[in-house]
Amino acid sequence: MTGKELQKQLAWKFPNAAEEKPEQIPLAEEFCRGYKDFLDHGKTERECVSAAVDLLEKAGYHEIDFAGTYAPGDKVYKVNRGKSILITTFGWQPVKKGIRINGAHIDSPRLDLKPNPLYEKEEMVYFKTHYYGGLRKYQWATIPLAMHGVIIRKDGEKIELDLGEHPGDPVFCVTDLLPHLSAEQNERKLKEGIKGEELNIVTGSIPYVDAEIKEPVKLKILELLHERYGITERDFMRAEIEFVPACKASDVGFDRSMVGAYGQDDRVCAYAALMAEIECQLPPYTTVTVLTDKEEIGSQGNTGVDSNYLYDYIGYLADMEGADIKDVIAGTCCLSADVNVAYDPTFAQVSDPRNSCYMNHGCVLTKYTGSRGKSGASDASAEYMAKVIDIMEEAGVFWQIGEIGAVDVGGGGTIAKFIANLNIDVVDLGVPVLSMHSPFELTAKLDIYNTYKAFAAFYGKE
Repeated sequence: MTGKELQKQLAWKFPNAAEEKPEQIPLAEEFCRGYKDFLDHGKTERECVSAAVDLLEKAGYHEIDFAGTYAPGDKVYKVNRGKSILITTFGWQPVKKGIRINGAHIDSPRLDLKPNPLYEKEEMVYFKTHYYGGLRKYQWATIPLAMHGVIIRKDGEKIELDLGEHPGDPVFCVTDLLPHLSAEQNERKLKEGIKGEELNIVTGSIPYVDAEIKEPVKLKILELLHERYGITERDFMRAEIEFVPACKASDVGFDRSMVGAYGQDDRVCAYAALMAEIECQLPPYTTVTVLTDKEEIGSQGNTGVDSNYLYDYIGYLADMEGADIKDVIAGTCCLSADVNVAYDPTFAQVSDPRNSCYMNHGCVLTKYTGSRGKSGASDASAEYMAKVIDIMEEAGVFWQIGEIGAVDVGGGGTIAKFIANLNIDVVDLGVPVLSMHSPFELTAKLDIYNTYKAFAAFYGKE
């Protein structure tokens, strides 16, 4: 045996999907048309849930009745407070043998309004914000922003906001200094180039015409808001209002091989999981697809998975078949559907090239996350890694291994540790992302498609 033959037999390098299987390129292109539409209609967690419900009901899903009886292949869903959703296709195995969970998060970094946000200063009116999640603040200045969210008026009516996304809509922005006057600002560290209390959103500049009125520009804005939405300043305290980039999802590159958009972490995995769930017809094991909230701030709260809502749902499924939830949990396994950082040659120093994931090499299996000495990580076992890898390889899925950067450079977390806390085997599997947590993230269409294929194979495996 020659050295080259031995090397081919013993060594391994993850292949490029475009080189190995170019016939996947048009399939990925077609899959991502629906994905881009999902992104444009789901700029917030509430909108993602609404978009998911629309797709689910078109596919024959119904709200679950925990007092009902379901047969294999029946499809149901349960919305949790409008900001997370659990989706199930009943399998032909009894639930006491376990279920298959696929969990992705649908919240993304953004600018939230403070409870008392509107103020006037020197004949300009602004919104005060409190940023949400791990964003780089300087990236959010001087870009067009759109206003999304809900306001519950005193009369009980819910007002849904979506301003800045449609032709003719105004947009909003955070201002920054011109280079001619930024000498002092230039001395700041990059993370303080724009400070948190400087993320003030410009909302207007024309005054209400009345010489006796103090803060006339603010009054004019309040008048416009009342005319459009029927709200007063007090109603901001009864609201959840988020500002997000006003850009649409776009193809990127001359070859259109990538998707560029806001919020792909982690809506790219959420969409792939949703499509795998919808197309699952008669699985061996009952599925639970979870599109969850609050991951970007630690998964706390009653719409995040560090709460009981997922465990309670599993309990209801167990009760419906007269099973003990402990038996159900014992046979259950999960994919934590979340992204990883793609290797960026421009910033190669923050990565270990041998343990990074690359664009167009397929979905990325992340054995552990965390930071420093794997702090805060869920570290998947060798047995479970082998099981998931076998499922993907049997289905012809392009996959790769990746870590979140070089050791001690940084790190991150996912929902995996909260699933593991339930005594469930779990590993992260998702899409490599460039410019993660920025207002415009990049993903490769082939990676998105192979992530969908991996999720579908996970649900279909006996």
